[in-house]
Amino acid sequence: MDKAKVTLHWLNASRAQRMLWLMVELKVPYELEIYHREKTAFAPPELKKVHPLGKSPIITIELPTPGAEPIVLAESGFITEYLCEHWGRGTTLVPKQWQEGKENQLGGETAAYLRYKYLLHFAEGTMMPYLVFFLVTSNLKSTQVPWYIRPISTAIANKINAGFILPNVRRNLELIENFLANPPSAEDGTGYLCGGHLTAADILLSFPLIASRMRAAALGDLAAEFPKTFEYIERLEKEPGYVASIKKVEEIDGKFSSLL
Repeated sequence: MDKAKVTLHWLNASRAQRMLWLMVELKVPYELEIYHREKTAFAPPELKKVHPLGKSPIITIELPTPGAEPIVLAESGFITEYLCEHWGRGTTLVPKQWQEGKENQLGGETAAYLRYKYLLHFAEGTMMPYLVFFLVTSNLKSTQVPWYIRPISTAIANKINAGFILPNVRRNLELIENFLANPPSAEDGTGYLCGGHLTAADILLSFPLIASRMRAAALGDLAAEFPKTFEYIERLEKEPGYVASIKKVEEIDGKFSSLL
């Protein structure tokens, strides 16, 4: 692994920041390829040369074996699992998988591990889509919409937000609040989603949680409803690995912006 060349194809204002943070925590030797969004807010066409969907994050791994094809990884959850499987052994970023004496048995997994695996899929499969929907409805109220249509499009957006997006965002935050208040088991400790220490699931969820906080004013007084969650978000932003990843981007690109 030390001889493999790992490259993160990083796009500004994208979910790629979490992969950079994860690699900092895992101490993966990496290089960054920086891309910038076009005026349309879409990723540049150069990313399609790396992966057919042309979206970030993408990680390429060039193996030291002569003639070996590079490994191309896309989708944040898949990238997280792959990096942790190869660089995460011996770290606390992945909870202990098996209960003592129940190795490789059905139901033998620890409660922390089961929660961790669930959250890896929850972050992108459940929580993030509603924030993307909210970004779309926000555009319906923006100056991009002609002024004579905007009152109608705004009314439609407000109805979608109130009836569909906000109830689902609130439901997701209720789950996070509950997980923070109730560790997987008594011996796991508290402070993070899977117990008393940072895991890759916390890193993966950082983006939708920070996005929720940034949209909180438009979605309601979420901070008052979910105090543990909003305190937790602030704690994540103070994690040394998170801070180091932001500084790395600022060093290379001059500035950092987490969202569009």
